[in-house]
Amino acid sequence: MIKNNASDKILFVKKVTYHVTPEDKSKRLDTYIPLESGLSRSYVQKLFKKGLILVNSIPQKASYRLRRGDIIEVSIPNEPPLTLAPEDIPLDVIYEDEHIIVVNKPSGMVVYPSAGHKSATLLNAIISRCKKLASQGGPLRPGIVHRLDKDTTGVMIIAKDDKAYVNLTKQFRERMVEKHYRAISYGNIKKEYGEIRSHIGRSISDRKKMSIRTRKGKEAITEFKVIKRLKLADIIDVKIITGRTHQIRVHFASIGHPVLGDRVYGKKTFIKIRQKSIIFSRQMLHAYSLKLNHPLDGRPLEFIAPMPEDMERAIKEIA
Repeated sequence: MIKNNASDKILFVKKVTYHVTPEDKSKRLDTYIPLESGLSRSYVQKLFKKGLILVNSIPQKASYRLRRGDIIEVSIPNEPPLTLAPEDIPLDVIYEDEHIIVVNKPSGMVVYPSAGHKSATLLNAIISRCKKLASQGGPLRPGIVHRLDKDTTGVMIIAKDDKAYVNLTKQFRERMVEKHYRAISYGNIKKEYGEIRSHIGRSISDRKKMSIRTRKGKEAITEFKVIKRLKLADIIDVKIITGRTHQIRVHFASIGHPVLGDRVYGKKTFIKIRQKSIIFSRQMLHAYSLKLNHPLDGRPLEFIAPMPEDMERAIKEIA
């Protein structure tokens, strides 16, 4: 345990120890720890500032180069438990009945609370409106049957009762749900349509990222069709057959046509056209439509979210 200087309170911590092998010799300490622990780089930097990372019992700088035989101790403070509280945040509701709610998720909003996002999530907004959601998936993910990345916009469906939750999860699991995305990808893909099929799992070199270069990947299938060709970019319709983490972003980066604005997998955050830099503040990816059966009465449903303003604006600037 350690002492918090600001309040003199004792914080209990989890300690993790690593022994440096010859293969890891000369690596930077701030590179080694995220890879070994799975902790984010930003969180590891906070641990450095608090003096919670020791090498051979001595605090070291993030830039320290590892030596064979070094013993690294990482102390991880216990975080207070996360809660899910209602917050009065506007929602773009596409459809709602007593069993489900379908929304158009905006960019910059995470789906449910996590260590880095304890409030202002989509679920904080939904429970403020709905009051009651399915108990399954709780306590922090009630009713969540699928998710979108923080900076991906578009259609999401949430279960308001357990019967709807069970049925929807079955439809997603058995690939009965048809999911279409709109993306703006870098460069011009040679084929008008095609399929990307490769396994996706944790990256061998960076465990915080997904990759086709992985030791334990799962089958991932992405179908695509070019809707319109632009200068240095394509507008594409993407249909995902499987639902792996970051699937579209990883697959298109793997064929050399990353999603524009993707700072993790593509790093094409701007392009130059006619001496003008067009900057993308987030990945140009939108969950356009969702086709499935109503979880209670079985009728076919299709929900569509129009392209967001920032993507429409980017298309006009690139064209």
